[in-house]
Amino acid sequence: MNDAVRSMLAMCASNSDPASLTSQTIPIPDPGPGELLVGVRATAITAEELTWPESWPAIPCHDLSGVVSATGPGVDGWRTGDEVYGLVGFDRPGAAAEYVTAPAADLARKPASIDHLAAAAVPLGALTAWQALHQHAQLAPGQHVLVHGGAGGVGAYVTQLAAQHGARVTATASARNRDFVTGLGADEVLDYSGRFEDHVRDVDVVVDPVGGTTTERSWQVLRSGGILVDIAEEPDQAKGGRDDVRSVFFVVSPDGGQLRELASLVDAGRLRPVVSAVFELKSLAEAFGAQRGSRPPGKVIITVAP
Repeated sequence: MNDAVRSMLAMCASNSDPASLTSQTIPIPDPGPGELLVGVRATAITAEELTWPESWPAIPCHDLSGVVSATGPGVDGWRTGDEVYGLVGFDRPGAAAEYVTAPAADLARKPASIDHLAAAAVPLGALTAWQALHQHAQLAPGQHVLVHGGAGGVGAYVTQLAAQHGARVTATASARNRDFVTGLGADEVLDYSGRFEDHVRDVDVVVDPVGGTTTERSWQVLRSGGILVDIAEEPDQAKGGRDDVRSVFFVVSPDGGQLRELASLVDAGRLRPVVSAVFELKSLAEAFGAQRGSRPPGKVIITVAP
């Protein structure tokens, strides 16, 4: 990187209102030990991330696809110009900026078969799905998975990964997204506006990115020994009235090894990123607005540099 260029543009939020997002010129961070400095090519937004409990001003957007600009002390196996993708930890400044630093262990080589826009749609959603199914639920082939929000940023990956693993997949989604979710591998798609609990039973794994009454109604569809994996809120097992099932709440963690597995699936044509819209970095506030209400399935992507 040119040492004469030591500042970058970043979008910073001063509160939870997208209107508070402003473009600021700030110093380019130096990569610390074990870290990479990445020139951001694209990132993605998560609908409610500006409301997450963190200190403002904050640089949002934690999905990342870009190019290595510099390596920190102790980093091996990476060179300037390498294309990478990953999830920037939630305790770090996000990727709505021209540059971002991240531990090299948290990143992986970008899937070669897709561009940066598509790659930025993968990390947060696909890692959440992978960790829900494989780390927490210990999914086995032949088990029955119910995923809520099967067309959503997480649900679309849960549907694909569960189907790839040989599970029977039931998903909830809007009627207009039925064909889309079926195309991802769901065996059955139920209208989320109805009572899914009247139509499905003996589920081994429920993955719930929705929370609220959806969580409360999900207890009754689990078979004895089943598990409810919630990524929206801590499940209240007392409300479920079941002592023969398990539940877990977790927040996704960056993981370079898992990203390598996911990249292999993408390059093999077995995992499909979905992009619903693309905005420039300067239009980040507008992009957050696009997340509200009815919209096509997929991630809203922010293009940062060509």
